[in-house]
Amino acid sequence: MAARKKPSPEAVTAWARLVRVETALLAAVERDLKAAGFPPLAWYDALLELSRAPDGTLRPLDLEKAMLLPQYSTSRLVDRLEQAGLVARAPCPDDGRGQLVAITPAGRALQRRMWDTYAAAIERHVGVKLPQDDLTKLGELLGRLL
Repeated sequence: MAARKKPSPEAVTAWARLVRVETALLAAVERDLKAAGFPPLAWYDALLELSRAPDGTLRPLDLEKAMLLPQYSTSRLVDRLEQAGLVARAPCPDDGRGQLVAITPAGRALQRRMWDTYAAAIERHVGVKLPQDDLTKLGELLGRLL
């Protein structure tokens, strides 16, 4: 078996900082949403992806794949959104055993209201901390990791 190459110290430092920054930024955004009286960011993320779908509906698995945030229990998230009247479940016409999740008008309205607070949090915790050129470069660098 060939020897595995170890990451450089720079790669380890970059990795650690990425993880710490992600954790800190998500926590800060969650605090801002909570302070404004909104539900968690995962709710916004799910509602956004449903609102982007051509007919406002997705299968639960497609919703999970589309979400920006990892969602380990999409069914529980959809249950909570449904209980709040933000989504509705419907049978999938192509698969008798499957179902679709559809955003409701209340879900669209909440997603739009949450965006103002979310956008302000992005600006407060990221946008004002780096000049525009650095933000562009950071986006390009992170894009290369994808």
